[in-house]
Amino acid sequence: VPLELIMFCVTCSRTLEINEQPLSLTPAELWELRELQKLNLSMNCLCSLPPALSALDNLVILNLWGNNLSRLPPEIGLLKKLRVLFACRNRLSEVPEELGSCTCLEVLSLANNQITGLPGSLAAMHNLTKLNLSHNRISHIPTCVYSMKGLILIVEGNSIHTLPKTLCFLESLELLNVDFNDLQSVPVEMYLLSRLRRLACHPLDKGLHIIHNPLLKPIQEVLQGGLSALYNYLKPT
Repeated sequence: VPLELIMFCVTCSRTLEINEQPLSLTPAELWELRELQKLNLSMNCLCSLPPALSALDNLVILNLWGNNLSRLPPEIGLLKKLRVLFACRNRLSEVPEELGSCTCLEVLSLANNQITGLPGSLAAMHNLTKLNLSHNRISHIPTCVYSMKGLILIVEGNSIHTLPKTLCFLESLELLNVDFNDLQSVPVEMYLLSRLRRLACHPLDKGLHIIHNPLLKPIQEVLQGGLSALYNYLKPT
């Protein structure tokens, strides 16, 4: 596509979509589009992003879904206006500390990668409302999550063995998906999550997603009566 046409389109809409192309390298001209607010590079063959990404300091939405990225450049932390980052279905094994500087971020999807944890710097993301870490290699709930008060948290398909009681103090949680992990029990304090109103089945349903775990008795049996039955069982008498 001629650069002049790209520049015209970006000037008009502040949006650029270069998705579903066999793109393995990003054109250098891309990083000159300073007015860009929405960039879609999904479903390409990108293995890396250059430090020049930081030049797009007006970006609000960045979609990197379905590439071959093994890392995110630390310069991503300079995108101070970023609100939505999709980096799912890549080959990420870690998340840069600098991402914690993106304090305007509201949606962060890192699903279907090889991530084992999150840096503590992400605790600064007080505006985050949705965090998707499903289908990674996480063995415990990242501690930075406990600073994210109004969160939808999706960690299904990992290797989490226990839920810490600290998680139960995130009382504004409306969706907690811990399905397909290795949970055998739940913390007694779970009844404090009063905004989880029901056991949920559909992935997008609000509520608690937990039944697809090797839960032991009596929790497994109590859950057959629904979430209210579980909470009544856990509440101190």
